[in-house]
Amino acid sequence: MRTMKNAVLYARVSTKNNGQDPETQLLPLREYAKNRGLTVVEEFVDHGVSGAKEKRARLDALMAAARKGQFDSVIVWKFDRFARSTRHLVQALEEFQSLGIHFISLTEAIDTSTPMGRMVFTVLGAVAELERSLICERVASGLARARKQGKQLGRPKVIVDRERVRQLQKQGHSVRAIASQLHLSKSTVHSIVSA
Repeated sequence: MRTMKNAVLYARVSTKNNGQDPETQLLPLREYAKNRGLTVVEEFVDHGVSGAKEKRARLDALMAAARKGQFDSVIVWKFDRFARSTRHLVQALEEFQSLGIHFISLTEAIDTSTPMGRMVFTVLGAVAELERSLICERVASGLARARKQGKQLGRPKVIVDRERVRQLQKQGHSVRAIASQLHLSKSTVHSIVSA
């Protein structure tokens, strides 16, 4: 890992007009960076965005800047402001680690530039791996149980009456009307009538 000189700050508030102000997060982050002798090169703030959302414009921009090597540390107020899940957090931390970028969560006192911070990162990675394994086991167990009970897995098979489709087409019905009437997709009807 390289030494920390240039930092970026990341903040997120869930609602725009509900009294949430990103400055509540940013002020202590700026103070922390100043006390550590870090230059804040950019502040990335997502306004009115749920933590569960896959895409967040400013977080995506932060990750793009990380890949370009524009800073060497990320400072956030709290894990849940940054990541939408433990898995997402671990993936981001693994990417930062591979890029030589330190991650600091002020509230949780986690700093991956320290031995304790690296240990917490390792524990989080193990928890995420356990979570993935448990999900795989539950899915496999559920599928096995369903098979034993004789349940049909996958999409239900649809029996298509090709003659009925052609009849309706000869009567002047549109592809959309035939699909709706016979509960088929338009592409299925289209392939039958154009064959």
